Amino acid sequence: MSERLRSVVGQLAIRPGDRVLEIGCGQGVAATMVCQLLSTGTLTAIDRSTKMVEAATRRNAGYVASGKAEFLIASLEDVNFGDRRFDLVFAVRVGLFHRDPGRAHSLLRPWLAPDARVCTFFDVPV
Repeated sequence: MSERLRSVVGQLAIRPGDRVLEIGCGQGVAATMVCQLLSTGTLTAIDRSTKMVEAATRRNAGYVASGKAEFLIASLEDVNFGDRRFDLVFAVRVGLFHRDPGRAHSLLRPWLAPDARVCTFFDVPV
């Protein structure tokens, strides 16, 4: 597992019952770590790439089967979660949060529960 992602997940201060949204889940490595910390909570993860969502779903098949996790092909600009709300939203290396954080946060606003936490991480790949 990536030490960088382990550090990111450690900084999220995940509570066992959190409803978590991951923007840009890639292959689902961070999702696995998040799901390990949830008991009654759930993870919803989105990514624009069909290949990444398929890989993340395979990696986390047990969590998907139990209903703890779901992976959706979607972009933040186009997703619609209906009346669902999230306690914690996080994104790692998602360009929109770096290029236009105001727009990114305004797109998130409808999906945030009261007192929701939004954590974004952007570092240069090495």
